[in-house]
Amino acid sequence: MRLEDIWPIFGLEIETPRLLLRPVRDDDLPGLVHAALDGIHDPSRMPFGVPWTDAPPEDLPRNTAAFQWHLRGQVTPSHWHIAFAIHHEGRVIGSQDLSAHQFSDRRTVETGSWLTQSAQGDGIGTEMRAALLQFAFDHLGAEWAESSAAAWNEASLGVSRKLGYQPNGVSRVSPRAGEPVDHQKVRLAKQDFVRPDWTIAVRGAGPALAQLGIDPAT
Repeated sequence: MRLEDIWPIFGLEIETPRLLLRPVRDDDLPGLVHAALDGIHDPSRMPFGVPWTDAPPEDLPRNTAAFQWHLRGQVTPSHWHIAFAIHHEGRVIGSQDLSAHQFSDRRTVETGSWLTQSAQGDGIGTEMRAALLQFAFDHLGAEWAESSAAAWNEASLGVSRKLGYQPNGVSRVSPRAGEPVDHQKVRLAKQDFVRPDWTIAVRGAGPALAQLGIDPAT
């Protein structure tokens, strides 16, 4: 029996022209930790709603593993959050997350992501989000996709605009005590998705969707 026979989500793979996205396995954790420790953002500004990158370097590896194991334990048809490791040229360079709450009723997914700094600025952030949007709309049967970013995070918001998202309100967060930040929410309808000139190759979707309780035909 293979691991993906026990946990079908592990058999899911999404391939783009440059990237391979697959749910984080334990053997991806060292690469994911290295990508985070190599730096994601200017330490003087926190782009995330949860300041996980503020953890001391000696704590971040264990924190990363614990977070990934927690996500797996919370997967049910009514609520799921899957972190995809982003593989590029033989190494893990970041994570693209896809989550949903009451998907069968709401047909809405949420995304979030991060990239190691050495991989930023080359369109990879757009490519990996476009890959999961194609998967969500064309394979899961999603009708809407939502995301958010710090109002000052032009790189992330620029990706959203490029793919067709529209502003959807502002929330106030304070990931660091005493440093409130506006987060711009964005929302994308399936019909407004600005599709790239390539399509994803997907493997293992059927068993993964069954584990999530999704029937793409409905």
